[in-house]
Amino acid sequence: MNEMIAKPKRRGRPPKVARDDQFDTRTALVRCGVEVLTEQGFMATGIDGILKRVGVPKGSFYHYFPSKEVFGLEVLESYAGSFARRLDRWLLDETLTPLERFAGFVQHSKLSMARYGYRRGCLVGNMGQEVSVLPEGFREALESTFLDWQQRLSVCFEAAKQAGELPATADSQALAAYFWIGWEGAVLRARLVQNDSPINTFIAGFLRGLPR
Repeated sequence: MNEMIAKPKRRGRPPKVARDDQFDTRTALVRCGVEVLTEQGFMATGIDGILKRVGVPKGSFYHYFPSKEVFGLEVLESYAGSFARRLDRWLLDETLTPLERFAGFVQHSKLSMARYGYRRGCLVGNMGQEVSVLPEGFREALESTFLDWQQRLSVCFEAAKQAGELPATADSQALAAYFWIGWEGAVLRARLVQNDSPINTFIAGFLRGLPR
């Protein structure tokens, strides 16, 4: 009879939840890296802080990433891919006109910054400001990312030309390049003042400058 009475559980720390596999741990590290680097940049980010947030030992980090540089490049690739998918969700939405898609992306981005209290900016922009002290491999990866985003926006402006929202003579590539150069500066300033007024100022000027 006594053997059938369940013994009370010992109190203490809850058991750690084991990760299903190595992919989950690696993904968690990259995801945490994206969150941290969008706030404080690459050089200011310590690996120990990321490991503490994810809850894995230091040895696990070097099991997945031979160096902080390799980790940073993978974080950059993950962020760039996620941002590109966000662009596509807006810029390829055929239920809206091309310039409405563009406006939707801008509004969504503003709301995203506000949701995080303007602590997070653009990871690519953050790294771009540090490029002089980053390993050389970052320079090419950053420029490649900007060019990819520029091309996606250029396609949207080409669609705007076909829809009659922009004149046929408009230079879609030049407009897209100009947008991203100005956008990154506006995002940086928004983080500084902790509101969206710099973004609003830039967008108003950009829209006024569109060819008619």
